[in-house]
Formats: sequence, C-alpha cells, structure tokens
Amino acid sequence: MCAKVWRAGNQQRLRRGIHLAAVCLLAMLAPLPVIAETPANGHWVGSWANAPFAQSNSRTPDFAGATFRQIAHNTLAGKSLRIRFTNEFGTEPLEISAAHVAISAGHGTIQPETDHPVTFNGKPSIIIPPGSIALSDVVAMATPPFADLAITCYFPSQQIDVASFHGEADQTSYLQKGNFIGAAKFDSPVELTSWYFLKGVDVETTAESAAAVVTLGDSITDGVHSSLDANRRWPDILAHRLQSNEKTSNLAVLNAGMGANRLLHDGTGPNALARFDRDVLTQSGVKYVIVLEGINDIGRLVRNNDPADAVTAEDMEMGLQQLAARAHDHNIKIFAATITPFKGAGYYSEKGEVVRGALNQWIRTSGVFDGVVDFDKVVRDPANPLMLLPAYDSHDHLHPNDAGYSAMGNAIDLSFFQ
Repeated sequence: MCAKVWRAGNQQRLRRGIHLAAVCLLAMLAPLPVIAETPANGHWVGSWANAPFAQSNSRTPDFAGATFRQIAHNTLAGKSLRIRFTNEFGTEPLEISAAHVAISAGHGTIQPETDHPVTFNGKPSIIIPPGSIALSDVVAMATPPFADLAITCYFPSQQIDVASFHGEADQTSYLQKGNFIGAAKFDSPVELTSWYFLKGVDVETTAESAAAVVTLGDSITDGVHSSLDANRRWPDILAHRLQSNEKTSNLAVLNAGMGANRLLHDGTGPNALARFDRDVLTQSGVKYVIVLEGINDIGRLVRNNDPADAVTAEDMEMGLQQLAARAHDHNIKIFAATITPFKGAGYYSEKGEVVRGALNQWIRTSGVFDGVVDFDKVVRDPANPLMLLPAYDSHDHLHPNDAGYSAMGNAIDLSFFQ
C-alpha cells in the first residue's frame, strides 16, 4: 500500500516537472517584447520635446472614442525610437488603447509604408497613473533628422478631469471620432493647435558625441506668432545650424518653452524653478541648456496687484543662479539669454524696464553661466533700444516674427557646444 502511494506521488511530481519544463521552454521560444531600456549598442537622446501643463476638462476636446494624430518635428537621426506619453498633470488614470508612429505626409496624412505600432511592455495599450509619464517600447524605426513624425493614439471613453497638454504649439494636430489608428488619412478631422498627452521622442544613436540641447523659456522660446506648421521658432533655427555644422551635427534641440511662463511664480504652468527637473534634467542625453526666462515676471510689475508680483532684479538673479547651480550639479552646461525689449507691449512699464535693464547687465557680467546669448542686442531697434526692431516685430511689440526668431537662432555661438 505504501509503495503504491509512493509511486503515485512520484508520478504526480514527474508530471508537474514535465509540465513546468514545457512551460519554460515555450517561454524561451516566445518572442520577447523590446522594452524601453538603454540600448545595448547605443544610447538614448531626446530628439523632440514640449513642456506640458494642465488644462481643465471644461476646455479639453472630447477624446472619448476618438483618434488623435500629432506631429513631432524630429531634430536628430536615430536607428530606433521611443515615445514619452504624459499624464503628469492628470488627476485620473489615462488609458491609451492603441498607438502608432509613422512619417507624416502632411496635412494629417501618413506614409503608410512607414507606419509602426507602438507597444508598452509588449502590449498595445497602457493606463498611465496620475502624475506620471510612460515610455513606450523601442520602435525599430530609423528616422532622418527633421522628419515629421505622426504619432497617433486611440482613446477609449474615460474620465479626464485635467489633461496634460501644451497650448499654442504652432503645429496642427488632428482629432477624428472613431478608431482610425492605422488609417493613412482621416475622414473629417477637427484641427487643433495644441499637443495633448505627448511629451517627447527619444532616438537611439551610436554616436558617442550625441546629446541634447534644452531651450527653457516662455512664449518667445515656444515660438508664439511664428508661422503655423513651419518650424520657424528660434530653437528650430538653432537645430538646423547644429545639424549643418560637422562639429555639432550630433546635437538635438528640445524646446521646453511655455507661453506665459514665469521664472519665480506660477502663471501658465509651473514656474521655471519648479519645472526644471521635469522639463530639463529628466530629458535623455541632455548636455546643454539655454535659459530665456523673466519677461512675464517683469510684466507683472505694470499692475503689481499681488505682493508676490513685486519682483526685483535681485530676486530674478537668485532664480537664475539656482538654475545654474542645479544644471552644474548634473554636469550640464547652462547658457543664459538676455531679456528682449518689450516697450509697447500690453504689460510694459518703466518700472519693469528698469528691472529688465539691471537683470540683463547682470546676465552679461556675472560669470555665473557657461556663456551668454545676447538676444536683447540681436533684436532691439538701434534707434530705440527699448523696442523690437520693426522688421522683427510680430506687431504686439513683445514676440518676434519669423525674421526675428531667425535672427535669434542665428546669433547663438556654436562654439558653446563643441
């Protein structure tokens, strides 16, 4: 009797062992997902980015059961890529049911032969917790510099109280009701000029010198009033110059400009000190940062209704010094740009002009930074240095036009990056 029980127990264990071995063998033979990790033969460098902030549900488009196609202007070639999606400012989980990436053919269409599905740990969908980002798996898709990537997502019906978005993108996106995830063309899309739930694109490169330059700023860095869909912001001009110079051709430019952003206090989105880690330090391969921040702090002096708006040049110097120290702690070179003229703008004041002049003088002479970009000198009117040169003025006396942005991008000393 004991022998029969012993034999029965061993047979059961033997069957379990055979089953486990078979499962292990199948697991080894099954294709593994290519997850979002550091590539074995290269490294990740950010190639495109934007700076997201919060938008309430009352102003957010209806993404429920809709497909959304957004364009990212790639600034560095890569042998593969991964995409950063964001729910950093969301208060509810964000579900992406499906995502694809392809080369844009313009006007919301794609080149079908370049279309690739995007996965997350091998799965086609993901739920991103509030306050978080998600990296896609590696997409085996080679991209040349300055390709327009069409990133398409399908969203299920879900609660979105606060969206992570970037307004005034100067780039058209396309929203279509229904699931059109693999469609080359949408039937009747709604056109938007903001990015939603999309933070950046990294590319894999084997070039050891490849790195990213982050441009941190307000609407002037964001490119407000530049031509729609033309990529004529000053960071775009810089990216083309870097790419055409043999010594800097492995550098990407990531635009972290944010309209109405301030250096010291929250305005549209978190202040620059608060978002420095999120928008600069966490970028892949960042080695340089150019800071142009402060005009919106200065502009508040026109009314000074809130004691927090009563900033001084010394306050702003402290803020910029903090950014420099944090950049240097991460072995990132930091270049400061002088604040451009704004006489004639809606929030101009003589008090603000005094602060701007003092701050610019400190930027030029303090020695805190690894270099200075004198944008003030580049775009001001020699006949009236408190104003933009008329040929560079978008007519609001604050933001440059395409010619002004081009002058800014062309004024940056490329030896900073060699």
